[in-house]
Amino acid sequence: MHVICTAGHVDHGKSKLVEALTGIDPDRLKEEKEREMTIDLGFAWLTLPSGQKAGIVDVPGHEDFVDNMLAGVGGIDVALFVVAADEGVMPQTKEHLDILNLLQVRHGVVALTKVDLVDEELIELVKLEVEELLEGTTLADVPIVPVSSKTGRGLSDLVRELDRVLESTPPPRDLGRPRLSIDRVFSITGFGTVVTGTLIDGHLEVGQEVEIMPRGLKARIRGLETHKERIERAVPGSRVAINLAGVSKGELKRGDVVAPPGQLASTELLDVELHMLSSAPAPLRHNSSLRFFAGAAKIMARARIIGAEAIAPGQTGWAQLCLSEPTAVVRGDRFIIRRPSPPMTIGGGRILDAHPRRRYRRFRPEVIEHFEALAYGKPEEVLRELLRAHQPCTMPELIRLSGWEEKAVVEALERSKAEGKVIALSGGRLLPEEGWRRLLSRICSSLRDYHRRHPLRRGMPREELRTSLHLPAGLFDEVVAQAVKEGKLLEEGTVVRLAEHEVKFSPAQQERVDKLLDAFAARPYTPPSVAECEEMVGTEVFNALVEGGKLVKVSKDVVFLAETYEEMVERIIERLRKEGSITVAQVRDMFSSSRRYILALMEHLDEVKVTKRVGDERVLR
Repeated sequence: MHVICTAGHVDHGKSKLVEALTGIDPDRLKEEKEREMTIDLGFAWLTLPSGQKAGIVDVPGHEDFVDNMLAGVGGIDVALFVVAADEGVMPQTKEHLDILNLLQVRHGVVALTKVDLVDEELIELVKLEVEELLEGTTLADVPIVPVSSKTGRGLSDLVRELDRVLESTPPPRDLGRPRLSIDRVFSITGFGTVVTGTLIDGHLEVGQEVEIMPRGLKARIRGLETHKERIERAVPGSRVAINLAGVSKGELKRGDVVAPPGQLASTELLDVELHMLSSAPAPLRHNSSLRFFAGAAKIMARARIIGAEAIAPGQTGWAQLCLSEPTAVVRGDRFIIRRPSPPMTIGGGRILDAHPRRRYRRFRPEVIEHFEALAYGKPEEVLRELLRAHQPCTMPELIRLSGWEEKAVVEALERSKAEGKVIALSGGRLLPEEGWRRLLSRICSSLRDYHRRHPLRRGMPREELRTSLHLPAGLFDEVVAQAVKEGKLLEEGTVVRLAEHEVKFSPAQQERVDKLLDAFAARPYTPPSVAECEEMVGTEVFNALVEGGKLVKVSKDVVFLAETYEEMVERIIERLRKEGSITVAQVRDMFSSSRRYILALMEHLDEVKVTKRVGDERVLR
């Protein structure tokens, strides 16, 4: 299904033509009837000879209502460009064509109206004038059909041309990410709140939960209509009326967007490619105020020009648009800008990044390169640039940021991963290769500094390392896992160390360690206490021996040589398997030790769940 939008100067017969084609008067407001002039958007529909159905949005042509016109052209497929044969090209004819060209509307038909008021010679002259006007625009070479809404001349020809154009127009894209920019809000007694708009990028269904952005309001679709017919499922490219449960008319406004929950995020800053019309009266200078139009939204904005002080008429440049209020748009959406006073369309363009994380230094070469890559890069280059700006992000986030089909993102990403230019962490987060190297460098630097300050410690506690890097827990785990995978780090229990780090004692320290270990070997079951160990070698060296696995600390005061500890545990388990239970006294006698050592050992084995105490005895768990 497609949507046709009228365009053209005031009083050139747009609404009369729509009524002649469809039998529906699109002028719905009392003031429109009284003034015989379209003020706001009107809607109609028709079924073409091929069976195709098309919605029609009729827009106002008066210069005072161009803002309303802009609310209707978002998401359209085909333009019905109207020029009156008795007046020819007029100011809003040119302005509406500029808007269609900026929005890249590439399919359309020109209706040369009111031909009943002029002779054939003037019709031919106006056709030549229109052809000249369209030259070099997206609507160059579209058919021009002379018509009269009053006499019916040419109407059947116009319908056939519309049918042919619609058949050759690519179907609306379906990304599985539906969104509808609201162009009208009203309420119906017994039904409640109703919104209308053109549905793009996906389907909506009755009963579906939705979110109204940028307000974040939650609602449910109670009913759907297209062309006043109730439907269960609305398809992309169609004009849709949505009956919403859970929100009131007063909570919504034109320009809000209906989408599945969590699909869209609000934004007040946009990176854009901006083209100034040749007819613009002056360059767009840095920090200029303007009106920004996207979808059905109209918002005041300030333009931060990137790489220049201004963008001249007829030129294209880069900008960040700082919006006065949040909106919900995606990368690739096209927009229009107008001068606030006196009102005038001066340019437009496309959104390169709908959610930039910062305001850029305007004249940095790398910033300009960033914009150029987003605008003109190959798919994999664009994705890497988005990753650089939003690292780290997940695949769903990258798909949303790109505004592309999932398949295109996956294919481009696989090429970058194969070239080593994108790193996929174990949990699915993605980083550009240079971003990963910078992060890895920070990790190694933190560990190197820690090893320098604590050379006898096995490694840095994980949580201390995470805090020093200011990383959330989930991301930190993935980063460490990737660094371990690359052989840069080693994980040992609760500590992390550089792969090359080893605990090394000085000759003097090693001499004291050897004496301590000899003491353990001489009295394996009644070894020196923790206090004695620390006195012999020092606290730091003693802790290094425990961390390094040479000694096993079973209580705050009792420690065993690792080999002795393993032997004792093995013999205790063997005895328990044979006899079923054992007492502290029996273990003491097994090793000719004392109760102090054996009680500490057995309580330790209870704690690590090797044994369990039952009365005065221990059993295996």
